[in-house]
Amino acid sequence: MTQTFHPDVQKFKPTALRMAKAIRHRGPDWSGNFVANDTILAHERLSIVGVDSGAQPLVNDNGTLALAVNGEIYNHRILRKGLKTPYNFKTHSDCEVIIPLYLEHGVDTPKFLDGMFSWVLFDKKENRVVAARDPIGITSFYQGWSSQTPGAVYFASELKSLHPVCDKIMNFPPGHVYDSKANTTTRYFEPKWWDPTNVPSTPVDYKLIRESLEKSVRKRLMAEVPYGVLLSGGLDSSLVAAIAQRETQRQQELSSHPVANGVDGVSSNSGLIGLGVKMVLSGEGSDEIFGGYLYFHAAPSKEAFHDETVSRVKNLHLADCLRANKSTSAWGVEARVPFLDKHFLEVSMGVDPQEKMITKDRIEKYILRKAFDTSDDPDAKPYLPDSILWRQKEQFSDGVGYGWIDALKDNAELHVTDEMMKNPKPEWGDDVPDTKEGYWYRMMFDELFPPYCASTVMRWTPTWSKQTDPSGRAVSTHIAKYESLE
Repeated sequence: MTQTFHPDVQKFKPTALRMAKAIRHRGPDWSGNFVANDTILAHERLSIVGVDSGAQPLVNDNGTLALAVNGEIYNHRILRKGLKTPYNFKTHSDCEVIIPLYLEHGVDTPKFLDGMFSWVLFDKKENRVVAARDPIGITSFYQGWSSQTPGAVYFASELKSLHPVCDKIMNFPPGHVYDSKANTTTRYFEPKWWDPTNVPSTPVDYKLIRESLEKSVRKRLMAEVPYGVLLSGGLDSSLVAAIAQRETQRQQELSSHPVANGVDGVSSNSGLIGLGVKMVLSGEGSDEIFGGYLYFHAAPSKEAFHDETVSRVKNLHLADCLRANKSTSAWGVEARVPFLDKHFLEVSMGVDPQEKMITKDRIEKYILRKAFDTSDDPDAKPYLPDSILWRQKEQFSDGVGYGWIDALKDNAELHVTDEMMKNPKPEWGDDVPDTKEGYWYRMMFDELFPPYCASTVMRWTPTWSKQTDPSGRAVSTHIAKYESLE
């Protein structure tokens, strides 16, 4: 999806279409555009809901409103029924409901949406552009400007569309809405847990956690095409897969499809593409919500624990969500993430962080595991065997085994001398890597990125984690667990 607000849109149209073509991999099913006044919308469609009738950009009856959307609106049927004014829907697309919602609520429209999305709407009567992104930033979205064309504003799903024409680009902030009429970008998503100083005190409700995740997965099975699961073998993706499998069995006999080995397994060779799979469920977000990373063992207080979980969730659009979106969209596949459902976040982030903290009697993500180790129905089969449900966290990047991890450390020894460690680059200031492996990675960073990027480098983990090695296998908790099994 691309959108351009440009003073000479007809002259710019060929460039705008080239910008859209640069991300055709995201939507190989259909290409469309809409031009009016000084705005052009271009869209590359991946059809999952409303397959036969949802071509974009979507336009209302009199052609005064046009909409380009990337994502899914899970509550679209409820929203359609709740409209105060009758609207003539042209398609079965879940995204079309945004147009009548805008007619009723204006820039407050994103507040009513339950889903993952980035969208741009053009109001011809008002000569107004409204753009919005989902609360967590599951779908990628960028905004750009060009000093050569003052007044022009550009939006796109990927940087490669904007780079040829923009000299200033920003990651459009999740949970925000842009209004060209007021020339403002304002936050619309402000749950109680968003402020880390508001430490919740709600006791854990295991049944509510379980039912909320079940409902979240159920929502995300909304599709008219074959779907799959990104299965890494860990707790989170296994839970999602098990819930999806049980829910699908309720609806119909489950067809057997192969699954990719996590996000990194999505490629032209994964088998997904050949089966017509266009949507996959993935387990991103759980470790951030429940403090699943092993360094959380060192959290000194529940306040510090909660502050770190909030920070990690807020930054998912810069890390795991971005990786999942780019990795799957590159092959015309959409990734949906049940753990980042708005309601599930409200439930799980509202739990007293003392309940999430790790102790000698409580493994990381204890409350999530416990929620699926209990049931109201004594005859119900467990979702997962104990060997998976209660297995210690294993970082996906570390799951290759100690051999690869140790090989990286050995290679770093060849590239970084003791003398280099004693005399680091002056421009690094106090931010000097503690290990040769870290030093080696920093050298790569300096080589691949311009110097000013170094000012944006921040610690991946808080100081209380006491972690100098990037591998989760180097955390003392993991080492102790591994040694106890020998």
